[in-house]
Amino acid sequence: MGSDGRVVVIGGGAAGFFGAISAAEFGAEEVLILEKGPEVLTKVRISGGGRCNVTHGCFEARDLVKNYPRGMKSLMGPFHRWQAGDTVEWFAKNGVDLKTEEDGRMFPVTDDSRTVIDCLTRVARNLGVKWRTHCGVAGVEVLPDGGFLIETETGEKIEARCILIATGGIRSGNARRPVESVGHAMAAPVPSLFTFKIEDARLEGLQGVSVPNATVRAGSWEASGPLLVTHWGLSGPATLKVSAWGARDLADCAYEFELRVSWAGNFSAEEIGSMLAAERQEHGARKVMRHSIVEGITKRLWQRLCGAAGIEDERTWSTLTKEETRKFITELTDGRYAVRGKSLNKDEFVTCGGVHLKDVNLKTMESKLTPGVFFAGEVLDIDGVTGGFNFQAAWTTGRIAGETMAQRRTA
Repeated sequence: MGSDGRVVVIGGGAAGFFGAISAAEFGAEEVLILEKGPEVLTKVRISGGGRCNVTHGCFEARDLVKNYPRGMKSLMGPFHRWQAGDTVEWFAKNGVDLKTEEDGRMFPVTDDSRTVIDCLTRVARNLGVKWRTHCGVAGVEVLPDGGFLIETETGEKIEARCILIATGGIRSGNARRPVESVGHAMAAPVPSLFTFKIEDARLEGLQGVSVPNATVRAGSWEASGPLLVTHWGLSGPATLKVSAWGARDLADCAYEFELRVSWAGNFSAEEIGSMLAAERQEHGARKVMRHSIVEGITKRLWQRLCGAAGIEDERTWSTLTKEETRKFITELTDGRYAVRGKSLNKDEFVTCGGVHLKDVNLKTMESKLTPGVFFAGEVLDIDGVTGGFNFQAAWTTGRIAGETMAQRRTA
């Protein structure tokens, strides 16, 4: 079959699928998705603990872009064309209502990622979009008279008029190969969302303990939000935000660095000092370890931090020494923890790096180097913090690429 009219999407994830749907919605007559893995939309299925964090309840482009360590300035234009509100409306129109949680994350009301997958596959099928799994791409040849010849890993040749490369993070050679074969260079990939490996007596046995509003600092990078103690160290949104913003710096130091933690969140050392002084004044005979006086810090964590400051079980507020008080304030507001490695956050595996944005027309998502080639999703050097922002970038870039490819169906 010739290449006239055919749009081929390389990658069956969120960006590729939405790009294919968009191309078909805008009139592309033949759209084919090639997916290397055994199923499409794998990341959609497992994201958000199986609930799928579709997007984030942030509906102003100028605010939305602030959540992208890579791509912040570049996404302003694309988000003016398709932002979170458009995503919510599209899914609602196609039978999936979303709900907004307290932290702004948006999930299907069913709390089941299968709802999102069923929607996308149903809409694609109704539009005539076809997809093939177990169909990796070995390379792409740019034809002299226009169009492309795609070679699969089994040696099959497929012609296309336009191609959308949406292979996800470029950590693997399979993701990079189509990009390199059409003449594009990429920013080197490093992990963007990951948790910190910490072996510290202060955290031992506290797995599952969380603080709703902590502040963590790694070098010049700082973030606030929920913080979770795990069996390997620290996780939660605060940790993930710092890992995203500091992705390259943390990679450069081989993930060995000092993490500074304020379990007291926005409270300053002076404010905590005042709280401790007030407790000493009002409840001097009460044992310090009896209960936490800082909102959000659990009794177990409070007692562990007391011990780290040298405060013994029977010590009362009135008998605390100045040195013990000083150490305790430090433990609460500026604890130092040695990070010695990272752990993959299973729901949020995201890569920093990808196709250089200077080589892409962000009004169309088309390559500036090879006309007819488009990019969407994480294959671009764009990544967001945790909370639905990476999916939103996928929906936006896929939508713009799909619409543009459809408009060229007679080219």
